[in-house]
Amino acid sequence: MASVTLSRVRKSFGSVEVVHGVDVAIEDGEFCVLVGPSGCGKSTLLRMIAGLEEISGGEIAIGTRVVNDVAPKQRDIAMVFQNYALYPHMTVFDNMAFSLRLASRPKAEMDERVSAAARILGLTDYLERYPRQLSGGQRQRVAMGRAIVRQPQVFLFDEPLSNLDAKLRVQMRTEIKELHQRLQTTSVYVTHDQIEAMTMADKIVVMNAGNVEQIGAPLDLYDDPANLFVAGFIGSPAMNFLRGRLARNGAGLDVELGDGVRIPAPASVRGDNDGREVTLGVRPEHLAVSDRGVPAEVVVVEPTGADTQIFCKLAGTEVTAVVRERHTFHPGENIRLAPDLTYLFDPATGARVR
Repeated sequence: MASVTLSRVRKSFGSVEVVHGVDVAIEDGEFCVLVGPSGCGKSTLLRMIAGLEEISGGEIAIGTRVVNDVAPKQRDIAMVFQNYALYPHMTVFDNMAFSLRLASRPKAEMDERVSAAARILGLTDYLERYPRQLSGGQRQRVAMGRAIVRQPQVFLFDEPLSNLDAKLRVQMRTEIKELHQRLQTTSVYVTHDQIEAMTMADKIVVMNAGNVEQIGAPLDLYDDPANLFVAGFIGSPAMNFLRGRLARNGAGLDVELGDGVRIPAPASVRGDNDGREVTLGVRPEHLAVSDRGVPAEVVVVEPTGADTQIFCKLAGTEVTAVVRERHTFHPGENIRLAPDLTYLFDPATGARVR
């Protein structure tokens, strides 16, 4: 196993720079997830770690070795792709053993490694089948098994669950996490799904337009987002945002919204911000139905079983509240919502106002 260190890594396609001086340190044995919207540069970054893309600047190190000019096959990494990339004419055993056969490993060693990986992944009964005889989840396990038998220093996952249905995705992300806990191999995982990132990662790298917006543990990013982008990207349903202005209220500050609605600003915000334009952020689960709240008009109510999602208009802006109680609200009905935790952001820069 080994750490992975990216220092000022850049990537350009012609005159267009798509990755802008990224710095990321992934510790030995850590499960790191690169997450962000399509086109943010996360897959390009993964391919540069793998050696499948040349870097335009900076340095990539695996362990203590700088690998900028090292061929992919010599980097001691294994990659699991989105489309499985299995050989259709080979059995499961032969697909998993392929890299060992290329390396001319002894047959006894091949049998031992493939059998061990098959036991871990629940594929022992499928070793003589062909990919066409497997389900999507089983094919993805074979792709992971092919990576495991190589015993690499680093696993790279490029959106491996995106071709699976919703139920199987949940099952497979649990299996991948369990696999990492068992093998303790350094893993770099790319996804655009923030739920995958939150549930699987030890460390999340949030990317946007080729830049790293924030790095941290999942709950650190959820509880303490550095800016408007991270706050809106991490969390499901997404954080609500309302434009307003800070206004003094006795010893503290309120955020003055439209229609005369005022919501107390976080206590940590200094009084010298009086009059400042801000964006107020509040997560749906931090809005409670309460008589002490501010007025809102119900638009749609969606019961999901354990929770109820209430879509409302608050001060002219659509917001979502998630509550545990069951309500029988109807569209057009007036209710009151009370936020118990809020965040402030600068609407021009997106930076957090603390």
